[in-house]
This record gives sequence, C-alpha cells and structure tokens, in this order.
Amino acid sequence: MGRRARTLAGVAVALGGLATAAALWGGAVTTRVARSVVVPPRRRVQDTRVLSYDSEASTVSLSVTQDSLLPGHYSFWFDQGKGHARLGEIVDRGLGSVTREVLAVDFGDLATAGTGRFSGWLYLSPKELGVPFEEVRVQTSLGAAPAWLVPAPDPSTRWVIQVHGRATLRQETIRAIPVFRDAGYNSLLISYRNDGEAPPSEDRRYALGDREWLDVEAAMLFALDRGAEEIVLMGWSMGGATVLQAVTRSRLRSVITGVVLESPVVNWVETLLYQGEGMSLPGPVKSGVLTLLSSRWARPLTGQAHPIDLARLDFVARAGELDVPVLVLHSDDDGYVPSNGSRELAAARPDLVTFVGFETARHTKLWNFDRERWESSIAAWLAERAAAAGADDEAQPAA
Repeated sequence: MGRRARTLAGVAVALGGLATAAALWGGAVTTRVARSVVVPPRRRVQDTRVLSYDSEASTVSLSVTQDSLLPGHYSFWFDQGKGHARLGEIVDRGLGSVTREVLAVDFGDLATAGTGRFSGWLYLSPKELGVPFEEVRVQTSLGAAPAWLVPAPDPSTRWVIQVHGRATLRQETIRAIPVFRDAGYNSLLISYRNDGEAPPSEDRRYALGDREWLDVEAAMLFALDRGAEEIVLMGWSMGGATVLQAVTRSRLRSVITGVVLESPVVNWVETLLYQGEGMSLPGPVKSGVLTLLSSRWARPLTGQAHPIDLARLDFVARAGELDVPVLVLHSDDDGYVPSNGSRELAAARPDLVTFVGFETARHTKLWNFDRERWESSIAAWLAERAAAAGADDEAQPAA
C-alpha cells in the first residue's frame, strides 16, 4: 500500500472513530435527557444567591434572576429544602442585587444560606389560611394516597379536585382554596403516584399524565362517596395534562362539570422540544428523546414500565374530544411550558375554552404575581358555570 493510500486509510479510520464517538455521545445525552423527564428529581436547582439577610429589618438581598425580580409574594427554599422563608415585595434594587421583604422564616437559618430557589407555593398547609381542613386518604390502585379536604363554608355537592404539577407536592395548590371556597366548593388537594407522598408505581417513573390520571379518577370516587354531584378538576403544569386525560378517559367523566388549567402542559411534544431548545440540544437528540419516551423497546434505557403515548397527550390535536367548559390561565413568558399550546387550544375550541393570558408571571406563579386578577378570573368563570347550570335546571320540564 502506498503512502497516499495509507494516509487515506488513516483518515478514514480517524473519521470513523469520530463518528462513532459522536454517536455514542449523542446516545448517552439522549438517554440522560429522556431519563430526566420521567425520573422524579431528588434535588432541585438553587439558582439564586443569598447575598445578605437583615433580621432586624426583615429583608434579604438576593442575586438578580428572573424569579427574584418578580413582584409579589413567594416561597423561598434554601439549604436544599431544609429551609423555607416567605418573601414579599421588592424594596430595593441595586447593581446586581435585589432586596425583598421577609414575611416569615418558617424553618432553617436564612443568615447562613448560600443559595436558594423561588417557588409559587407560599403556603405549607391549609392551616395557614385559617380554614377548617381534614387529612384524608384516597384509595388508589397502588394504595392509600394522602390528601387534604377543605370543606365549603356551607354543605355543598360541588367539589374541586386540585392536581399539582411535576416535581412538586399538593402544597402548590393551596393558593386556590379561597376562591373555590368562596364559590361554595369543597376542595380536595391530592397527591399522586411518584410525587414522593402517594404510593409509587412499579417503575417509579412519571408518565406525564398518561397514567397519573388514574389517581385523579380515584379522587373523584372519593368525592362521590362523600356526596359530590358536580366536580371541577384543576391541574397545574403537568397536572393540567393529567386532568385532561381524566376528562377524556375516566369512566366517571359524566360528573365533571368543568376544568381549570394553570400554566398547563397541553402538548408534551411541543413542551419537550421547547425545553430542549432552552438546553441547546441538537435536533437529533431532541427527536431521540421523544422516541425513547414513547417506545416499548427503550425500557432498559429509561426504566419506564410502559411507553408514553405522546399523541394521546396532545390536546391541541384532541381539542374536539372536549365536552366541558375549560378555563386556561397561562403566562406568555412562562419559561418552562410555552403558552402556545394553551392559546391554540382556545382557538380550536372557542365554544368551550376561555383563555386568560398573563405577562411576566412565569411558570405557575400567576397567583403570586397578580392575585386579584387570577382569583377574579376563576371566580367569574365559576359564576358563569353556576348561572348556566341554573338556567339548565329551569329549562327542564317538571316531573
């Protein structure tokens, strides 16, 4: 073999090695990202630095982030969840810092905190609202799942079932209790499989709503046993995808009279591609993630017991299957779940879907950002449902 031939052969081997390495790298990244979608996280990213804490003035100075600049009241978790404070409005803005009110430090030492993260929770228990509530257990196919039951002020057959989002807990939904209670609804705040409170599934993987809806159905059975005649489902983020599955797949769907969606995932394919863009993932990796999540053969890679039917989770395409009124609240700069799907759902079903758009509020922080508008939007929608139900009753012929 001549020198030129040997050189070309060497180049070919080198290119082949690079191609193999690139393929291996792409496959590893694809698998890692796919697993991150379905494996419940053990730790949350703390992206806000604590610069100083003044306990006498009840203020804290933080680094500038998109969340730290948001007006309103928020939870602030620090020390990897071992500390929790409630922060109020911004009182000062410096070069590279934001100073906010500290409404309370529930536990932990904020003075020694290095970093933390914002959350829309604010409340840790319904007790903080000063309303009666009961710790209950919802019997699911996997076992008993803890829930909070907050009764309406007066006996009522109207119930709302609150379904929290991915990588969070039922505390996320406490904010909605007052507006529903004022409208005469009993509130059931549930846990579901793999959220860390409810019994886990066999594979301990999220199904993005494709199987979690079964626990919502179990909660509906609980409500019916307690006298419910009308049920509204409210879902937050992935909880939105979950309740949409319940609306269309549950054998109990005839008792569902409406759906409220807060920052919902209406189309998981669009959401995952959007998040992939934010991570600067190459196109083949993004499409590979979708393939792994939805393929039975990928079980050894993702650990899923069942593939996820992503087409079944696309409610822009399935909008025609909805048969109950839907209220959607979403911020156009959500930052995690794009509002496109929510707007497209409303455009596809203007007869049933009411869309209320926000700006600046970010993901599941709409109540925190503008509580008055958030609550008034839900209250008005509930009043319309009650008026429509009353009109229907009057139109029924006498027995």
